[in-house]
Amino acid sequence: MTKKIRVLKANGSPYEVGVEHGRSYRNDIRRYTEERVQLVCDGLWSGGPLPREEVLSIAEMCLPHHQTYAPDLYQELHGLADATGLSPAELLIVGGFTDFVDTVYSLSIPRSARLPVDDCTAFIVPDGAADGAGFFGQTWDMHDTATEFVILLDVQPDDAPRSLVFTTTGCLGQIGMNAHGICVGINNLLGADGQIGVTWPFVVRKILQQDNIDDALACITEAKLAGAHNYLLFDKTGRGYNVEAMSSHHVVTPLAGEPLIHTNHCLLPSTNKFAQTRPPSAQASSEARLEKAGELLGGERPLTIHHLIALTRDPQAICVRAQPPFHVESCGAAIMQPKTGTFWAVWGLPSENEYEQFDLK
Repeated sequence: MTKKIRVLKANGSPYEVGVEHGRSYRNDIRRYTEERVQLVCDGLWSGGPLPREEVLSIAEMCLPHHQTYAPDLYQELHGLADATGLSPAELLIVGGFTDFVDTVYSLSIPRSARLPVDDCTAFIVPDGAADGAGFFGQTWDMHDTATEFVILLDVQPDDAPRSLVFTTTGCLGQIGMNAHGICVGINNLLGADGQIGVTWPFVVRKILQQDNIDDALACITEAKLAGAHNYLLFDKTGRGYNVEAMSSHHVVTPLAGEPLIHTNHCLLPSTNKFAQTRPPSAQASSEARLEKAGELLGGERPLTIHHLIALTRDPQAICVRAQPPFHVESCGAAIMQPKTGTFWAVWGLPSENEYEQFDLK
C-alpha cells in the first residue's frame, strides 16, 4: 500500500498561516527540529561539533536579515514559533538546514571536511519539447530521517497568490508553483562561502509571492544568501532560468530550446571556486544523475508527464535509496506544468509510491 502525501490548506494573514501550520503538525515539527539542531551540533554536516547555545546564536544572528528580506514571511515564522513553542532561531535551522550548515561551516575555526546532505535531480522541459506546455520537476533528496516529515502546503495568504508548496513540517517552502504560473525548485550545493544571511526557504516563498518571472529572479539575485543553492525558475509563458547561487557569486543561465538539468555540483568555473570539494562518491553520484537525466530527456518528443514520472523513478541513478555513510534518499518529488496549473507530487521514493495530481486553476 502506497502512502499519500499529507496536504495542509492554510489561509489568512501570514501569522495565521504560520499558526495553522504549527498547530497542525506541532509534534512533528518539534521532533524534526530537535533532530536537525542536533545534526548541526554534531558537526558531521557543518564542519565540526558546536555547543547548542553557539548553534542557536548563529541562527539568531540570521533572523534580522530574514525580517528585512521578507517581513510578511517573518511573521509567518513567528506564527509557527508561537504554535509549536519553538524559537524562531530553531525553526530557521529546521527549515533552512542545508543553507545554515554552510553558514556554520564558514564561521567555524578550526573546521573539517563535511558530508553533503543532498542528491536532488531537477529539470526544466521547455514548451517546445513538450507539445507547447513545458514542465518543471525534481526529486527532493535528503537525509532519510526527513522523509516522514514531507507535506504539501496549499497556501493562500492575504495579499499573496495561492501556491502549492512541496515542503517539510516546520519549513516555509522548498519547491512550488503559484497561481500566476511561477515555478521554483532547487538543488543544494556545498558552499564554502556561507555567511550570516537569508536561508533558501524564504527565497522560495518570496519567489512564489511574485506575479512575473523577472521579479522572481530578483528574489535570488538581490538577496544576501546564507548558503549555496541552485535555483530553477519556470513560468507559464515558457520563460525559465537556472541560477547557480553561491553566497558570494551567482550566474544566471536562461532556458533555451533544450531541457535545463541540474544536480548537486556546480557546472560553472566561476561558481565552483566558491564551493567545497565534494567527496568522490558524492561527486560521482551528482555527475551520474546529471548524465542519466540528460539521456532520459534527450530522446523522444514530445515529452509528457509520463516520461518525467519515469525519470524520477529511474533506479540506476536518480531514485536514490539510503546507504551509509550519507543515508540520503529520495524523500519525494514534484512535477509542475505552469501553463495548465497542474501539480503532481509524490511522498517518499517515487519508485514505490504513486503521484497525486493537484490543480491551481
